[in-house]
Amino acid sequence: QVQLVESGGGLVQAGGSLRLSCAASGSTFSINVMGWYRQAPGQQRELVARIISGGTTNYADFVKGRFTISRDNAKNTVYLQMNNLKPEDTAVYYCYVRRTGYSSNYWGQGTQVTVSS
Repeated sequence: QVQLVESGGGLVQAGGSLRLSCAASGSTFSINVMGWYRQAPGQQRELVARIISGGTTNYADFVKGRFTISRDNAKNTVYLQMNNLKPEDTAVYYCYVRRTGYSSNYWGQGTQVTVSS
């Protein structure tokens, strides 16, 4: 089992920045993928960014050039630096991890990000 604890959400004005953190504990030795999804009210959950253990990153088109994902393997923590935030970035952001050899994800509790115009 893997437990995830997120932090860093909040309220920010358009154009501002936030940094989300997600710390994993438990069976972290086999974590391969770490990343972030988000879900706005009435919308489906969508992938924001992910980072694979070798360092490869993938981003949704709507955040390219604005968000940066990184991870600290020693701390089992993944970060999402969000710059130039827009009102449409308002959502609950969920951290997730996937372990090698497993098809399902572990999820964090979610952290609210609200961007005012």
